[in-house]
Amino acid sequence: MLNADVSAADDHPPPPQAEAQLADLKRFASAGRGYWGRVADCDWQDWRWQLKHRITRLEQLERLLPTLTPEERAGTVLANHKLAMAITPYFFNLIDPADERCPIRRQVIPRLEETHVADWELADPCGEDSHSPVPGLVHRYPDRVLFLVTDRCAAYCRYCTRSRLVSNASGYDFHPQFDRQIEYIARTPAVRDVLLSGGDPLLFSDEKLEDLLSRLRAIPHVEFLRIGSRIPVFLPQRITPELCAMLRQFHPLFLSIHSNHPRELTTEVRDALSRLADAGIPLGNQAVLLRHVNDDLTVMKAHLQKLLLCRVRPYYIYQCDLIAGSAHLRASVRRGLELMNGLRGHTTGYAVPTYVIDAPGGGGKVPVSPEYVLSRNRDRVVIRNYEGKIFEYPEADDGTPLFRAPARIEEPELA
Repeated sequence: MLNADVSAADDHPPPPQAEAQLADLKRFASAGRGYWGRVADCDWQDWRWQLKHRITRLEQLERLLPTLTPEERAGTVLANHKLAMAITPYFFNLIDPADERCPIRRQVIPRLEETHVADWELADPCGEDSHSPVPGLVHRYPDRVLFLVTDRCAAYCRYCTRSRLVSNASGYDFHPQFDRQIEYIARTPAVRDVLLSGGDPLLFSDEKLEDLLSRLRAIPHVEFLRIGSRIPVFLPQRITPELCAMLRQFHPLFLSIHSNHPRELTTEVRDALSRLADAGIPLGNQAVLLRHVNDDLTVMKAHLQKLLLCRVRPYYIYQCDLIAGSAHLRASVRRGLELMNGLRGHTTGYAVPTYVIDAPGGGGKVPVSPEYVLSRNRDRVVIRNYEGKIFEYPEADDGTPLFRAPARIEEPELA
């Protein structure tokens, strides 16, 4: 077997400072109370109190974050023309007021750069509206649908793919029609998988969410249900024992959370995710690759490993969609591939998600990865491993196993 090292890949252990940074990033800590230290425990732990006291106005932000930059101040003034600002008190406590490039701060505080729109950026980068047979339902893949339930979130990510819709700041005037959405699913036998998203479905009361899940579960050809939610990260107080007990009625039910940085995985979030996992709900994470947030290998590795400690399987890393006004947050595809190359083989496979680009205009998720298959010919497949070493796998041209060794093996030509 060919085994040639043709890469400059460094297979030496990381330096001690990188290991120390990794360990520090993986440490669990409470978000604390911050400015809300005098709030009663019963209020702080009440998710409705958290929603009622979100930071939504410039005056609040200036008082709580005196280090607000001119770009952030201008972005906040203009935010409600595109995507509203809202930050729960709990999540606000994760912001480092001394660091303008704080990875939490960059995700939720508007910036003036959001008004800079390139010609190739889109209001609906995933082409959802063009695949909507009834209002609030997206049917892009043959056997599954996206069921949009609300335009509200606990907090608003500044890179939101649905910024045209969520918060209604842009006047999209979203009104889901549950009866029509459910009727479409019921008369479309190919649909076996329903993903509830929005907005955030977990903003619904237990009773309203239970009613919706019950109606979907009553459709015979719907095999399993999914919920996409940022609530466990933005508002872990919402993940009550009562909610978990209600959700466990609807197995198989999966929940995809959205976390981008290890600092988001606090003790509060870990405990909330444990309640969901204990209810038998499989958990996956969908992260977005963001510039100066998680486009660093040590940060990404710590985040993915910490997710596993929270019993969450890293599922997707998304290339940031071409949403209008998001260029300042988008890392390059090249950087994404470098990160994936630095993960494969250097951490457990359970911690390696699929890196995808949602093809602009509605093409769906396209997985992208570093080149591991270097060539194929009549009698072998040439591959490289995570160290950059090359190996061959003997196989006939039609894919059947080889019974005799090939007469001649040629060295692959490598760029």
